Amino acid sequence: MKVSIITVCFNSASTIRDAICSVISQSYPDIEYIIVDGGSTDGTLDVIRAHSSFVSHWISEPDNGTYDAMNKGVHLASGDIIAILNSDDFYVHSEVIAQVASHFQQTKVDSVYGDLQYVGKDNTDKVIRYWVSGIYQRRNFLYGWMPPHPAFFIRRTVYKSLGCFDTRLRTSADYELMLRFLYKHKISTHYLPELLVRMRVGGASNSSWKKRIEANLEDRQAWKMNGLRPYFFTALFKPLRKIKQYFILKQERISKPQVPKRKSHYV
Repeated sequence: MKVSIITVCFNSASTIRDAICSVISQSYPDIEYIIVDGGSTDGTLDVIRAHSSFVSHWISEPDNGTYDAMNKGVHLASGDIIAILNSDDFYVHSEVIAQVASHFQQTKVDSVYGDLQYVGKDNTDKVIRYWVSGIYQRRNFLYGWMPPHPAFFIRRTVYKSLGCFDTRLRTSADYELMLRFLYKHKISTHYLPELLVRMRVGGASNSSWKKRIEANLEDRQAWKMNGLRPYFFTALFKPLRKIKQYFILKQERISKPQVPKRKSHYV
Protein backbone atom coordinates (compact mmCIF):
# COMPACT_ATOMS: atom_id res chain seq x y z
CA MET A 1 0.00 0.00 0.00
CA LYS A 2 1.64 3.20 -1.20
CA VAL A 3 1.11 6.43 0.77
CA SER A 4 1.43 9.76 -1.07
CA ILE A 5 2.30 12.70 1.19
CA ILE A 6 1.79 16.18 -0.27
CA THR A 7 3.41 19.33 1.11
CA VAL A 8 2.40 22.67 -0.36
CA CYS A 9 4.48 25.74 0.38
CA PHE A 10 5.24 29.34 -0.45
CA ASN A 11 8.16 31.22 1.11
CA SER A 12 8.43 28.60 3.85
CA ALA A 13 12.21 28.47 4.24
CA SER A 14 12.01 28.81 8.03
CA THR A 15 9.73 25.79 8.57
CA ILE A 16 9.69 23.41 5.62
CA ARG A 17 12.86 21.59 6.68
CA ASP A 18 11.04 20.16 9.71
CA ALA A 19 8.15 18.98 7.52
CA ILE A 20 10.52 17.33 5.04
CA CYS A 21 12.66 15.70 7.71
CA SER A 22 9.61 14.31 9.49
CA VAL A 23 8.60 12.60 6.23
CA ILE A 24 12.12 11.37 5.51
CA SER A 25 12.30 9.82 8.98
CA GLN A 26 9.20 7.64 8.50
CA SER A 27 9.87 3.92 8.87
CA TYR A 28 7.12 2.97 6.41
CA PRO A 29 8.84 1.80 3.22
CA ASP A 30 6.37 2.75 0.49
CA ILE A 31 6.03 6.55 0.56
CA GLU A 32 5.69 8.90 -2.38
CA TYR A 33 6.60 12.44 -1.31
CA ILE A 34 5.33 15.35 -3.41
CA ILE A 35 6.14 19.04 -2.83
CA VAL A 36 4.19 21.76 -4.62
CA ASP A 37 5.75 25.21 -4.27
CA GLY A 38 4.02 28.40 -5.36
CA GLY A 39 7.13 30.12 -6.71
CA SER A 40 9.03 30.91 -3.50
CA THR A 41 11.77 33.55 -3.44
CA ASP A 42 13.04 33.21 0.14
CA GLY A 43 15.27 30.15 0.08
CA THR A 44 12.53 27.52 0.23
CA LEU A 45 13.72 26.04 -3.06
CA ASP A 46 17.25 25.68 -1.69
CA VAL A 47 15.90 23.55 1.16
CA ILE A 48 13.85 21.44 -1.26
CA ARG A 49 16.81 20.94 -3.60
CA ALA A 50 19.01 19.90 -0.69
CA HIS A 51 16.57 17.08 0.06
CA SER A 52 15.48 16.35 -3.52
CA SER A 53 16.86 12.80 -3.44
CA PHE A 54 14.15 12.01 -0.89
CA VAL A 55 11.37 13.72 -2.85
CA SER A 56 9.48 11.79 -5.52
CA HIS A 57 8.14 14.85 -7.37
CA TRP A 58 8.41 18.58 -6.81
CA ILE A 59 7.32 21.59 -8.80
CA SER A 60 7.63 25.34 -8.31
CA GLU A 61 5.26 27.59 -10.20
CA PRO A 62 2.61 30.25 -9.53
CA ASP A 63 -0.73 28.95 -8.33
CA ASN A 64 -4.13 30.25 -7.33
CA GLY A 65 -3.68 29.68 -3.62
CA THR A 66 -3.10 26.88 -1.14
CA TYR A 67 -5.98 24.67 -2.26
CA ASP A 68 -5.07 24.97 -5.93
CA ALA A 69 -1.59 23.76 -4.96
CA MET A 70 -3.10 20.87 -3.00
CA ASN A 71 -5.14 19.88 -6.04
CA LYS A 72 -1.98 19.84 -8.13
CA GLY A 73 -0.43 17.49 -5.59
CA VAL A 74 -3.46 15.20 -5.58
CA HIS A 75 -3.35 14.97 -9.38
CA LEU A 76 0.36 14.06 -9.24
CA ALA A 77 -0.16 11.42 -6.55
CA SER A 78 -0.14 7.73 -7.44
CA GLY A 79 -0.46 6.27 -3.93
CA ASP A 80 -3.37 4.31 -2.51
CA ILE A 81 -3.59 6.76 0.40
CA ILE A 82 -3.16 10.55 0.25
CA ALA A 83 -1.98 12.75 3.12
CA ILE A 84 -1.58 16.52 3.21
CA LEU A 85 1.26 17.81 5.42
CA ASN A 86 1.56 21.60 5.35
CA SER A 87 4.98 23.25 5.38
CA ASP A 88 4.35 24.46 8.96
CA ASP A 89 3.48 20.95 10.17
CA PHE A 90 5.47 17.85 11.02
CA TYR A 91 4.80 14.26 12.02
CA VAL A 92 5.52 13.63 15.69
CA HIS A 93 7.53 10.43 15.26
CA SER A 94 8.81 7.99 12.67
CA GLU A 95 5.97 5.46 13.01
CA VAL A 96 3.04 7.74 12.10
CA ILE A 97 2.60 6.54 8.51
CA ALA A 98 3.16 2.91 9.52
CA GLN A 99 0.38 3.23 12.11
CA VAL A 100 -1.98 4.87 9.63
CA ALA A 101 -1.29 2.29 6.90
CA SER A 102 -1.85 -0.52 9.38
CA HIS A 103 -5.26 0.87 10.31
CA PHE A 104 -6.25 1.14 6.66
CA GLN A 105 -5.23 -2.47 6.10
CA GLN A 106 -7.02 -3.73 9.20
CA THR A 107 -10.27 -1.79 8.85
CA LYS A 108 -10.59 -1.45 5.02
CA VAL A 109 -12.08 2.03 5.52
CA ASP A 110 -11.98 4.98 3.12
CA SER A 111 -10.26 7.31 5.58
CA VAL A 112 -8.34 7.40 8.85
CA TYR A 113 -7.81 10.38 11.16
CA GLY A 114 -6.02 11.10 14.42
CA ASP A 115 -5.11 13.93 16.79
CA LEU A 116 -3.10 17.12 16.38
CA GLN A 117 -1.36 19.66 18.58
CA TYR A 118 -0.91 23.34 17.90
CA VAL A 119 2.55 24.44 18.99
CA GLY A 120 4.45 27.72 19.19
CA LYS A 121 5.54 29.26 15.92
CA ASP A 122 9.11 29.72 17.12
CA ASN A 123 9.13 27.15 19.93
CA THR A 124 7.61 23.83 18.91
CA ASP A 125 8.16 22.47 22.43
CA LYS A 126 5.40 24.79 23.61
CA VAL A 127 1.96 23.19 23.23
CA ILE A 128 -0.76 25.80 22.64
CA ARG A 129 -3.77 23.53 22.29
CA TYR A 130 -4.53 19.86 21.85
CA TRP A 131 -7.02 18.79 19.19
CA VAL A 132 -8.36 15.43 20.37
CA SER A 133 -10.66 14.39 17.53
CA GLY A 134 -12.70 11.66 19.17
CA ILE A 135 -14.65 8.80 17.66
CA TYR A 136 -16.59 9.76 14.54
CA GLN A 137 -20.32 10.27 14.66
CA ARG A 138 -21.85 11.81 11.56
CA ARG A 139 -24.21 14.09 13.50
CA ASN A 140 -21.23 15.74 15.20
CA PHE A 141 -20.71 17.85 12.07
CA LEU A 142 -23.93 19.62 13.04
CA TYR A 143 -22.28 20.57 16.33
CA GLY A 144 -19.17 22.09 14.78
CA TRP A 145 -17.00 18.95 14.68
CA MET A 146 -14.36 18.23 12.07
CA PRO A 147 -11.14 16.20 12.07
CA PRO A 148 -7.82 18.05 11.83
CA HIS A 149 -6.97 18.15 8.15
CA PRO A 150 -3.22 17.36 8.41
CA ALA A 151 -4.12 14.27 10.48
CA PHE A 152 -6.76 13.10 7.97
CA PHE A 153 -5.71 10.40 5.49
CA ILE A 154 -7.93 9.48 2.51
CA ARG A 155 -7.89 6.84 -0.20
CA ARG A 156 -7.03 8.27 -3.60
CA THR A 157 -10.11 6.56 -5.06
CA VAL A 158 -12.27 8.88 -2.93
CA TYR A 159 -10.68 11.95 -4.51
CA LYS A 160 -11.19 10.41 -7.95
CA SER A 161 -14.88 9.76 -7.36
CA LEU A 162 -15.88 12.75 -5.21
CA GLY A 163 -13.52 15.49 -6.39
CA CYS A 164 -10.76 17.63 -4.92
CA PHE A 165 -10.61 20.94 -3.04
CA ASP A 166 -13.06 23.62 -4.16
CA THR A 167 -10.88 26.64 -4.92
CA ARG A 168 -13.81 29.03 -4.71
CA LEU A 169 -13.16 28.88 -0.97
CA ARG A 170 -10.00 30.60 0.28
CA THR A 171 -9.75 29.34 3.87
CA SER A 172 -12.35 26.59 4.34
CA ALA A 173 -11.89 24.28 1.34
CA ASP A 174 -10.44 21.62 3.63
CA TYR A 175 -13.56 21.82 5.82
CA GLU A 176 -15.81 21.67 2.76
CA LEU A 177 -13.95 18.63 1.43
CA MET A 178 -14.29 16.72 4.70
CA LEU A 179 -17.94 17.76 5.02
CA ARG A 180 -18.57 16.54 1.47
CA PHE A 181 -16.70 13.26 1.92
CA LEU A 182 -17.80 12.29 5.43
CA TYR A 183 -21.18 13.95 6.00
CA LYS A 184 -22.69 14.19 2.53
CA HIS A 185 -21.34 11.04 0.87
CA LYS A 186 -20.86 9.07 4.09
CA ILE A 187 -17.47 7.58 3.27
CA SER A 188 -16.24 5.20 5.95
CA THR A 189 -13.67 6.39 8.46
CA HIS A 190 -11.72 5.19 11.48
CA TYR A 191 -10.35 7.17 14.43
CA LEU A 192 -6.77 6.45 15.40
CA PRO A 193 -6.56 7.83 18.98
CA GLU A 194 -2.96 8.95 18.71
CA LEU A 195 -1.15 12.25 18.36
CA LEU A 196 0.05 12.25 14.74
CA VAL A 197 0.89 15.83 13.74
CA ARG A 198 2.11 19.06 15.28
CA MET A 199 1.12 22.32 13.61
CA ARG A 200 2.62 25.73 14.21
CA VAL A 201 0.11 28.41 15.17
CA GLY A 202 -0.65 31.21 12.74
CA GLY A 203 -2.47 29.48 9.87
CA ALA A 204 -4.35 31.42 7.21
CA SER A 205 -7.77 31.06 8.87
CA ASN A 206 -6.51 31.89 12.39
CA SER A 207 -4.07 34.74 11.80
CA SER A 208 -6.51 37.48 12.85
CA TRP A 209 -10.09 38.02 14.00
CA LYS A 210 -10.96 39.22 10.50
CA LYS A 211 -9.64 35.96 9.03
CA ARG A 212 -11.57 33.94 11.58
CA ILE A 213 -14.80 35.73 10.69
CA GLU A 214 -14.13 35.16 6.99
CA ALA A 215 -13.46 31.47 7.66
CA ASN A 216 -16.69 31.20 9.64
CA LEU A 217 -18.65 32.67 6.73
CA GLU A 218 -16.98 30.22 4.35
CA ASP A 219 -17.91 27.35 6.67
CA ARG A 220 -21.55 28.35 6.24
CA GLN A 221 -21.03 28.52 2.49
CA ALA A 222 -19.59 24.99 2.50
CA TRP A 223 -22.92 23.59 3.69
CA LYS A 224 -24.85 25.60 1.12
CA MET A 225 -22.59 24.51 -1.73
CA ASN A 226 -23.37 20.88 -0.92
CA GLY A 227 -27.11 21.40 -0.65
CA LEU A 228 -26.96 20.68 3.08
CA ARG A 229 -28.75 22.42 5.92
CA PRO A 230 -26.87 22.83 9.21
CA TYR A 231 -28.42 23.86 12.51
CA PHE A 232 -28.60 27.61 13.09
CA PHE A 233 -25.82 27.27 15.69
CA THR A 234 -23.49 24.95 13.73
CA ALA A 235 -21.15 27.70 12.55
CA LEU A 236 -20.99 29.12 16.09
CA PHE A 237 -20.16 25.78 17.70
CA LYS A 238 -17.18 25.20 15.43
CA PRO A 239 -15.00 27.98 16.92
CA LEU A 240 -16.34 27.24 20.40
CA ARG A 241 -14.93 23.73 20.13
CA LYS A 242 -11.47 25.26 19.87
CA ILE A 243 -11.80 26.78 23.34
CA LYS A 244 -12.05 23.32 24.86
CA GLN A 245 -8.78 22.35 23.20
CA TYR A 246 -6.87 24.86 25.31
CA PHE A 247 -7.95 23.09 28.48
CA ILE A 248 -7.23 19.49 27.52
CA LEU A 249 -4.46 18.42 29.86
CA LYS A 250 -3.49 14.93 28.80
CA GLN A 251 0.12 14.90 29.92
CA GLU A 252 0.50 11.21 29.17
CA ARG A 253 -0.19 11.94 25.50
CA ILE A 254 2.06 15.01 25.22
CA SER A 255 5.62 14.09 24.34
CA LYS A 256 8.49 16.17 23.06
CA PRO A 257 8.48 16.83 19.31
CA GLN A 258 10.59 14.23 17.59
CA VAL A 259 11.86 16.10 14.57
CA PRO A 260 14.63 13.89 13.16
CA LYS A 261 18.22 14.92 13.71
CA ARG A 262 19.96 16.41 10.74
CA LYS A 263 22.14 13.90 8.97
CA SER A 264 25.37 14.85 7.24
CA HIS A 265 23.68 15.04 3.85
CA TYR A 266 20.99 17.43 5.05
CA VAL A 267 21.40 21.17 4.62
